[in-house]
Amino acid sequence: MTLVKIDANVDRTFARMNAATEGMELFESFTAPRATVAERMQAGKALRTKVPRTSHASFEKAANRPDPVAILEEQNASRIQKLVPVRFARMLASPFAFLRGSAAVMAADLSTTPVTGMGVGACGDMHVSNFGVFASAERNLIFAINDFDEVHPGPWEWDLKRLAASAAVAVRFMGGDRVAAEGAARSIVRSYRKRMRRYAEMGFLQIWYDRIDERAVLDTLSPRARRGAERLMDKARAKGHVSVLEKLTEQVDGEHRIIEEVPLIVRETHTVAGTPTHVALDDMLRAYIQSMTIDRRVLLSRYRIVDAARKVVGVGSVGTACWVVLLQGIDSDDPLFLQVKEAKRSVLAPYVDHQLSFENQGRRVVVGQRLAQGSPDIFLGWGESEGKDFYVRQLADMKGSVKFNESDPSSIDGFVEYCALCGWALALAHAKSGDPAMIAGYCGNNETLDEAIGKFAMAYAKQTDEDHDALDKARRTGRIKVAAQEVVK
Repeated sequence: MTLVKIDANVDRTFARMNAATEGMELFESFTAPRATVAERMQAGKALRTKVPRTSHASFEKAANRPDPVAILEEQNASRIQKLVPVRFARMLASPFAFLRGSAAVMAADLSTTPVTGMGVGACGDMHVSNFGVFASAERNLIFAINDFDEVHPGPWEWDLKRLAASAAVAVRFMGGDRVAAEGAARSIVRSYRKRMRRYAEMGFLQIWYDRIDERAVLDTLSPRARRGAERLMDKARAKGHVSVLEKLTEQVDGEHRIIEEVPLIVRETHTVAGTPTHVALDDMLRAYIQSMTIDRRVLLSRYRIVDAARKVVGVGSVGTACWVVLLQGIDSDDPLFLQVKEAKRSVLAPYVDHQLSFENQGRRVVVGQRLAQGSPDIFLGWGESEGKDFYVRQLADMKGSVKFNESDPSSIDGFVEYCALCGWALALAHAKSGDPAMIAGYCGNNETLDEAIGKFAMAYAKQTDEDHDALDKARRTGRIKVAAQEVVK
């Protein structure tokens, strides 16, 4: 296997990030001369001679391509075994669900595709269901990437290609034809390219403070799509810790208790390692609080743990350890829900030669999210317990996401507009962690890259269908066990 090289002379973002997070000297001197925007854009444009933009159009399955089911089985080996059938059941729901849960499979495929060598904080699991609205610290709604479990230094192309491919697969899931599927993929690339050009001209602080807020979202949408977005944001505003308290808990002996829904929500008395749950949670939170700033520590210290339960989340994450912790403040009407989620090595790590210098995988997730979003969740932090790395975030805080309905072609026009928002959000995340001028210079002003990655997306959508069929064959032959649909939900 050949590791993809992120050229230090092209992109130094993560060298700086390593230095800053480890308390070392910065990679470059503050007095060193810096290239101008025009020079950086020209450097990016020059990379087209080495990697033509048209080269991104192809996807050819390697002769020695790993068995996709084997990749998933290897991941499952370190997961909670009784939940593995739930993961497979969720992935078998559709090719779109398979794509969502198979970031490791696509990472292996992307590692064989052309790259320019410009690195960013790559999300690693970029797809159209990985975006949503959430509340900023100032209580404003922001549209952005909402999952960073696989974030890692990597080529910007990998995120863009996976996102475009997911759009194509999603359109087919909704009942659209090839033309609509490729159009959605191209919409993402077009938006990414144009927004990156805008970020190339902005100052570093301007980029850092930039947000896709509620007004920005609504201003970009057609009247019909705008009405749907307004409904989504109204629901998000109504969704907070109090509403989740009503949904997830019941009163027992005068205190709230999380409602069990076996096997998806389970109150465990002991962890997988055999440690009593209350002891493990205490260890987790003590480790976690050390990662927080003093003001956050003071705030969190005012709460006490009321209850906790293991909760199955997502598609690709099923089987990793994940806990919901209910804390209480001044009284029962002052709840705080935290999600404690196991963090494993990024699916991108085996394929790039640029590694982070800190080893805690929860810290990797937190640093990556902060780098991409500026100032996200005030309770975001990490720790280690029982030999497992984890990160912590709020479970519910004015969060909302778009749902896609199977066989609903009428929603495709609005979906294409949504894809443009996703391309914008990805461009902003990459501009914060990478060099927007160099990336913009490479992408250019015409539709060459849009067309190329649109074709790649269609080729990979076909591959996703084949991989989904392979997983279904593994079910039929008994190679894998799959949970009943009523258990999965």
